[in-house]
Amino acid sequence: MFTKLLLLFIIVPVSELAIFIALGDKIGLAPTLGIIVLTAILGAYLTKSQGIKALNKYQQALAQGKLPHDEVMDGLMILIAGAVLLTPGFLTDAIGFSLLIPPLRRVIKAIVKDRLRERASVVSQNVNATTQPFTQDGPARSDSPKVINVEAEVVDDHPDQS
Repeated sequence: MFTKLLLLFIIVPVSELAIFIALGDKIGLAPTLGIIVLTAILGAYLTKSQGIKALNKYQQALAQGKLPHDEVMDGLMILIAGAVLLTPGFLTDAIGFSLLIPPLRRVIKAIVKDRLRERASVVSQNVNATTQPFTQDGPARSDSPKVINVEAEVVDDHPDQS
């Protein structure tokens, strides 16, 4: 994981710098800087407007008594888009704007959900389900699930002194 992050933090800035230099040679410094400023302004506007919509959808889901998991994922992706759009660069802008396009965001959200389903299992007291132990690479494979059943009692350490 550390190696992947290290490569990401090296490859992305170097790539962005190469794109800046190549584009600056083709169209000039002023237009290149203008594009950077324009994408930052447009990105901030779109992030704000879509963030407000996501917050409203979140509040509506809560008011209807539904779990707002889709709305939370949308909000997180919009937050990531805003952070990436604040970073000057054309690759990061492409990633940020792709997260602000709702149809692309739905595709990305479906991919993320599938990956999360592969890595996690949810067990409820009312549902017969199995859990899988986890390793660093994801769920461990075993014939018998590992289940921990706990019964607990709340004990008040500080009873009222009255």
